[in-house]
Amino acid sequence: MTGKELLKKYNDPKNFFNRDLSWVEFNIRVLDEALNPNLPLLEKVKFVSIFSSNLDEFYMIRISGLKEQVAANILEPTIDGLTPTEQVVKIEKALKPLIIKLNNLWMKEIVPQLKKHGVELLRFAEFNSEEQSLLKEYYKDEIYPVLTPLAFDPGRPFPYISNLSLNLAILVKKPNGENHFARVKVPNILPRLLQVDDILKREKKTGLNGKFHAKFLWLEDLIKENLDMLFPGMEVIEAHRFRITRDTDIELQEDEADDLLHVIEENIRQRRFGSVVRMEIASRMPEFMLEILMENLRISREDVHVAEGQIGLSDVMTLYNLPLHQLKEKPHYPKMPKIFEEEEDIFTTIKQRDILLHHPYHSFTPVIDFIKQAASDPDVLAIKQTLYRVGSDSPIVKCLIEAAERGKQVAVLVELKARFDEENNIFWARELEKVGVHVVYGLVGLKTHAKITLVVRKEFEGVKRYVHLATGNYNAGTAKLYTDLGLFTCDKDICADVSDIFNYLTGYSKQKDYRKLIMAPVNMRNKMIDMINKEIENVKAGGEGKIIWKLNSLVDSTIISALYEASINGVKIDLIVRGICCLVPNVPGLSENIKVTSIVGRFLEHSRLFYFYDNGKEKFYLSSADMMPRNLDKRVEISFPIEDKKLKNELMRTLIRIALKDNTKSRLLLPDMSYELLKSQNGVKKTNSQEWLIKHSIKAGGQIIKH
Repeated sequence: MTGKELLKKYNDPKNFFNRDLSWVEFNIRVLDEALNPNLPLLEKVKFVSIFSSNLDEFYMIRISGLKEQVAANILEPTIDGLTPTEQVVKIEKALKPLIIKLNNLWMKEIVPQLKKHGVELLRFAEFNSEEQSLLKEYYKDEIYPVLTPLAFDPGRPFPYISNLSLNLAILVKKPNGENHFARVKVPNILPRLLQVDDILKREKKTGLNGKFHAKFLWLEDLIKENLDMLFPGMEVIEAHRFRITRDTDIELQEDEADDLLHVIEENIRQRRFGSVVRMEIASRMPEFMLEILMENLRISREDVHVAEGQIGLSDVMTLYNLPLHQLKEKPHYPKMPKIFEEEEDIFTTIKQRDILLHHPYHSFTPVIDFIKQAASDPDVLAIKQTLYRVGSDSPIVKCLIEAAERGKQVAVLVELKARFDEENNIFWARELEKVGVHVVYGLVGLKTHAKITLVVRKEFEGVKRYVHLATGNYNAGTAKLYTDLGLFTCDKDICADVSDIFNYLTGYSKQKDYRKLIMAPVNMRNKMIDMINKEIENVKAGGEGKIIWKLNSLVDSTIISALYEASINGVKIDLIVRGICCLVPNVPGLSENIKVTSIVGRFLEHSRLFYFYDNGKEKFYLSSADMMPRNLDKRVEISFPIEDKKLKNELMRTLIRIALKDNTKSRLLLPDMSYELLKSQNGVKKTNSQEWLIKHSIKAGGQIIKH
């Protein structure tokens, strides 16, 4: 069946979960990790921070979009049957108990447990008089000069309040008895958690029996206790914390832009003034203060979140850096595959066979070395690469700059529209342009999310091409935290396809078909449906049909409809979906052959793999794309095949099977959209897929992929 026919057949709200409510379920799984009694304490702190950061971004992007639709009186429901207003109501209802659970976890469990291990989070009043005096001196010297009190009265307008900034709403009384409102921003250029031992210049952070001991003070607490310095001659009556979240989703009119870089720079500036979509306040804020804030920020009471505990817990990630290794998971150090130790020349290595890397179990160093050697090798003629999120101190970009300085042809597509990395990417684009690199900013109406590097080299037998393709970004930092896959190959067809794709990215190519690669927005959805249909045909012909996918998100309604059709026709389907899943599993007569699991562990599961049994011929595709409309229609993405039999076997053994066997971190999606933790049955060994891969890579000396 075609995509349109499939969507028409299954276009019923009961067949689809709401995308944003599914995201809420994902963040519940993140919070569940923080609630896990078996998790080391600082790992719990990490997941508290991740949960809070996720929620911030969710409001900045998704909730803001829904509220824009509500304001525009858009009543049309999404495919799951919910209107924008209904979605906002359901999301807020689902989130409120989570915030309470988060604050209870933080205040009643984590803070007391930290104290037991020598880490105290104290209020100003809990320090002795000598310490308070020293802290006041520190405030006077280091913090006070940075602060700017902003009054609000008929002569001074309500102050601008920046996104995610923590603030104090203050009531002061003049000598004549008049009360006035003021606001002080807690500066984000200073640490939110002040390590008091450093401030007091104590040499040893040890307490009784030589154990680690550290005292911390919230920055806003120190500011609050010393507000009299900011308002001399006035009485500070009260002060209360609040924090706002703004709409930060940039809307670009790319087709009207003469200079995309300039337009994005301007939109980044405008992002600061996006409408307020959420305000978090301390529970004791009086009604009159709340009314002042709501009126001037133009929000309703539904946009206000009242917190009993701390606001902005994403900042607690700084505690994870404390030297308390016993309170963390055993550290993992990515291994260098032996194949790269046996041969110094990376091009000779790639010529021997395809090489698959699995990060963070494998080191990211070979990827950097690939670019580095290409930059210095006199026989390399050209380097072409796509960059999406590269980090603030990118060794890869430095290699590209070196290559250009050595006179090589270097062409780089820097995706300026990578959300929240726009400023960083603008910086690198300009640095690359300074040395003569051919920089392309992206395509009108599309984000380039594909991860591709092409090296063209002059050799004895003629010009040869080498390629690296990946599921994750060219970012050395995230390669230690995200699970991703990367392929080195010099396969002629793949290299030719990559050359054609770069022509598409930098020129005016309208090529629709490729030899081995699948590309969005050109043909990815249709190719995926074709391979799903092939499994159906095989079952109808008396064979076996099997599909196994591992991805971050499954949202596209046409792809989901194709999977329903496959399930109804007897194809066995396993989906390992870390985040959003809009497919309803295990429904008789619809999806009873579909099992959906999700793994949330110490590493962010980021790799995408698509497996089709194909009557024993087994197709494996790795991809930069999730099955979402934005990936399939609005991004340049690639899926690339793994054809080497040994690599296929290793992927099946060390990625697919171990993920499906996980009964420690894996959760099963139920037909009501909730998840339950898979429990090991009697006699079945407990398996944590990520920990298994860490141990396996150590045992194999870093060479997970064996030949």
